[in-house]
Amino acid sequence: MHRNILIIFFSFLTMNIQAQFNYDLQGHRGSRGIMPENTIPAMIKALDLGATTLELDLAITKDGEVILSHEPWMNPVICLDPEGNVLEINDRSHNIYQLTYAEVLQYDCGSKFHPGFPQQVKFHVSKPRLEDMIDVIEKYAADFGLPSPNYNIEIKSMPEGDDLYHPAPPAFSDKVVSLLLEKLSPERFNIQSFDFRVLQYIHRAHPSITLAMLVEQADKSAEQLAELGFQPQIYSPYFHALTVEIVETLQAKGMKVIPWTVNRTEQMEKLLEMGVDGIITDYPNLAPKR
Repeated sequence: MHRNILIIFFSFLTMNIQAQFNYDLQGHRGSRGIMPENTIPAMIKALDLGATTLELDLAITKDGEVILSHEPWMNPVICLDPEGNVLEINDRSHNIYQLTYAEVLQYDCGSKFHPGFPQQVKFHVSKPRLEDMIDVIEKYAADFGLPSPNYNIEIKSMPEGDDLYHPAPPAFSDKVVSLLLEKLSPERFNIQSFDFRVLQYIHRAHPSITLAMLVEQADKSAEQLAELGFQPQIYSPYFHALTVEIVETLQAKGMKVIPWTVNRTEQMEKLLEMGVDGIITDYPNLAPKR
């Protein structure tokens, strides 16, 4: 009887151990599933929920401020104009690169209902400067005894947007790297991009910076790496096409594999069982135990 109890106890203990994973939990745009994206409250919420890395996107204002924004314009899905009016759905005229930061602050990007994320808490909030967000998060973590997070920072650019919606990659990248190095040690952040020009430039000009390659098709890694021309530290694909074989092949080359954007617990668990190094999610509250 005593032996059976011990077997049951150790079986239960093993199950609990197996249910926990060691991985980098990244809050996508902070915690987009439950808070307005790319805002300071979204970053704080992700930190409270145990995120080890805060994932975010950047844009540049007319007066050269680096701010958090997924698009280089005011997205009509999430933003209201300075008078509180709804923007036309395809309106890209509210170009952040043509707005001063004082003008950016007049837009409310938190009150509007988001049909894709109905659980979001709604409140008036503006797009913050990168440096302000880092200052708040670092102080918050220190004040509440939380581990200081890392930052996964996407430079949003495209060739057709150069000098229209954002600076060209060298100027954009130099500005971002310079600001980050004023605030953080290099091991605390990485830069990611779908725009290979950004990664190629930073690889040449700032070789100490950790880079993440964003791609949509995980089963095309050989071609993608050949196009990039060097091996980044992180390979970050859309999660759907990932397999154990792909993960193991990339890790054998020395790259971490951190897929995006994984929003169901069972999907996260499946990927973690494949051996991925991290998970990018809109819902850090749904992430498996670490």
